[in-house]
Amino acid sequence: MGRHPRRDLLAGLTVAIVALPLALGFGISSGLGAAAGLATAVVAGAVAAFFGGSALQVSGPTGAMTVVLVPIMHAHGASGVLMVGVLAGLILLALALARAGKYMALVPAPVVEGFTVGIACVIGLQQIPAALGVSPGNGEKVVVVAWQAVHDFLAEPGWQAPVIAAGVAALMLAGSRWRPTVPFSLIAVAATTVIAELAELNVSRIGALPAGLPVPSLSFLDAGALGSLIAPAVAVAALAALESLLSAAVADSMSVRHRHDPDRELFGQGLANLAAPLFGGVPATGAIARTAVNVRSGASSRLAALTHAAVLAVIVFTAADLVARIPLAALAGVLLATAVRMIEVGSVAAMMRSTRADALVLGLTAIATLALDLTQAVILGLIVAGALALRAVARNVRLEAMPLRPDLPEDHTGEEHALLAEHIVAYRLDGPLVFAAAHRFLLQLSKVADVSVVILRMSRVTTIDATGALVLADAIERLQGRGIVVYMSGIREGHHQPLHSLGVIARLEAAGQVRTTTPEAIAAAREHLHHTGVLPGRP
Repeated sequence: MGRHPRRDLLAGLTVAIVALPLALGFGISSGLGAAAGLATAVVAGAVAAFFGGSALQVSGPTGAMTVVLVPIMHAHGASGVLMVGVLAGLILLALALARAGKYMALVPAPVVEGFTVGIACVIGLQQIPAALGVSPGNGEKVVVVAWQAVHDFLAEPGWQAPVIAAGVAALMLAGSRWRPTVPFSLIAVAATTVIAELAELNVSRIGALPAGLPVPSLSFLDAGALGSLIAPAVAVAALAALESLLSAAVADSMSVRHRHDPDRELFGQGLANLAAPLFGGVPATGAIARTAVNVRSGASSRLAALTHAAVLAVIVFTAADLVARIPLAALAGVLLATAVRMIEVGSVAAMMRSTRADALVLGLTAIATLALDLTQAVILGLIVAGALALRAVARNVRLEAMPLRPDLPEDHTGEEHALLAEHIVAYRLDGPLVFAAAHRFLLQLSKVADVSVVILRMSRVTTIDATGALVLADAIERLQGRGIVVYMSGIREGHHQPLHSLGVIARLEAAGQVRTTTPEAIAAAREHLHHTGVLPGRP
């Protein structure tokens, strides 16, 4: 942190300016209030910066986490949200100790993209009541709450809140294109706050904030509600892990020298989520937008993220009265613009054009994020992506009849070649012989015409699982039941274990029908045909 302190301090200040309205807005959206958002940004931001696995990551409250917390707030109240944060922190620590960080990279890109689109839509819908200046209705489904807010607004329309929200959002979106490095979110919020005060506009404001970090009662650690909070805690931990590691990967791609440690990042996020609830904060995660601002502002070490947390802490202790005067509609405008900027239209369009499978996974994940909760949406996206991937694997496996001529010695006559071709057929198996493709292979092999010998060339089989081995055994048994002798050649070293364990090749090996190379198998088959009298004479 001592290499470029001035650059890091300026980057941290810039990120703090960008993060202030977002922390306030996400705190309010979660249901715990603006103070909770600030506490999260300060405490989780500092702890994750110090102990995390990315030198450039900035952590705090995020829109995705807010979406998860809203139903928890409805079902269990503020104490439930705090307890979920503690449990999620413990789960993240367990994932770090289990070295699970590398597995997060296996989530398919269409799932992540669809998840992001769905979250952006949810965040935007959550802001409709505040943007219209009406009280949010009761309910967990954001679509229903947003529709009720529109209905209430049309019953008693007012122009002040919508104008403020639209103005802030427009300034942010236009400003980000004109001068991406200028913190237009804070400028817009400050300007609307001043205008609202001078004009004495009748709009809802944040309200009183504590003169310092809020410290809640530790009664939320009561274990009585533990059972009902396990599932929400798992969802929060999964989201924190996914979003934090994705954000750290974004930081790596934007820098030259820095590479994050995924397991250490999970450890830092776990500690951050343990600490934040002790100060009234909501569960936190790595924030992609703030991390990107940090890197673009020239950050080179953890000092920048620590500075961001320190600046916000100073604001909490010295400017609580000023922050309390910010109109809720202004923060709604900030989050509306944030939701719009979350969707990379070019990336989404490119992925939708990529393949039908990618388009299906992306669209389904986005819709599920709106209709269900985030964890269910990700699980559904992973299941569909996995099913489509297995379908593609099943289509790639091939059973191809191969000519014998290249494998036979040159001193045999054309007549003998013709006789052998009438009685011996060789099939080459290409690709993975796994459960998704095994039955397709069995169907093809069952259609083998009447011959005396079938040679299965296994050298190009990439992998075999238990299902594939059992189906192979079934195919061999069916061929033998029709009086066809089966030889196998070219079995890879790693494939002997499943074939032996499931008894696929024991009898074949005992009968000398498993050979190292295909020419050896053809020679053995020719010897068998001569011995049984199918071919005249002896070689």
